[in-house]
Amino acid sequence: MRWKERQHKFSLDDKDKDPLTGLVFDIQRFAVHDGGGIRTLVFLKGCPLRCKWCQNPESMSTKPEIMRIPHHCISCVKCATLCPEQAIAIKEDFKVEIDRDKCTYCGECIEKCYAGSMTIVGRYMTVNEVIDEVERDRAFYHTSNGGVTFSGGEPTLQSSFLIAALKKAHKNGLHTAIESCCLCKKETFAEVLEHTDLVLTDIKHMDSKKHEELTGSPNELILSNIKMAAEMGKTLRIRIPLIPGCNDSDENITATAKFVASLGNAVEGLDILPYHRLGEPKWEQLDREYTLHGVNPPDRGHVLALKDLVLPYCPEVSVGG
Repeated sequence: MRWKERQHKFSLDDKDKDPLTGLVFDIQRFAVHDGGGIRTLVFLKGCPLRCKWCQNPESMSTKPEIMRIPHHCISCVKCATLCPEQAIAIKEDFKVEIDRDKCTYCGECIEKCYAGSMTIVGRYMTVNEVIDEVERDRAFYHTSNGGVTFSGGEPTLQSSFLIAALKKAHKNGLHTAIESCCLCKKETFAEVLEHTDLVLTDIKHMDSKKHEELTGSPNELILSNIKMAAEMGKTLRIRIPLIPGCNDSDENITATAKFVASLGNAVEGLDILPYHRLGEPKWEQLDREYTLHGVNPPDRGHVLALKDLVLPYCPEVSVGG
């Protein structure tokens, strides 16, 4: 059975009980930096933002995608000869070129790649399947005050699936959290929040024009939704991804701290997350250009100086999450 057929094969009972399916690109266990205690992270595919520094570019598209690790390739050319859509071509020096518009994710190239250089990111799962995976570690949640965190991408982009999964998690007595950019219709975000105990969110830049330059979207709706979450009594953990030359000025960090302070007791803490380059290779694996190539992580002294700027407004500040 081909990959695409496998991803859509559900039993009749599952269809009757839980018709909603979501596109999941990863499930990580024993996470300790994403909501308190030991948690299971469910990563949903699709994001409305295009942050230049994104560490998970495979999360952006709302469709499955092929990722290819060039240095794993042994130039066997099986992927090209077996592709039924002729979406893969072998160029000079055995360079593999993928026509992503032709690809139907049939999985033939993945199954025959001896070196494991190719994989398909994204699998369809029902709510029941996801929660069953989460429930496997219930004992750890109980002893550590942990739970489940839905991340992305942007989980609210699959809002119907997310809401159904949050409801089921709550019904099972699990603590729920979302990692969200908060770029979502207000009425949809409000419904998500009804079933969410903790919201983890980035504030990438306080200036809306600069925010749009860095992420592809202005920030007015994002900030409004963060305020709404606070007004609804939700616990918030705010994060600042610190990107050199993009948002690490004293003025922007101070403005962010003042905004966070305005949210009052809803905020349990603020994390300054210094830029790193660990996600850069993924851009090449997806045939995308990484425009921050050559940007170095911020100097530790600069990071600590910015932390000092934040402290008068937000006493609970950490560096690194």
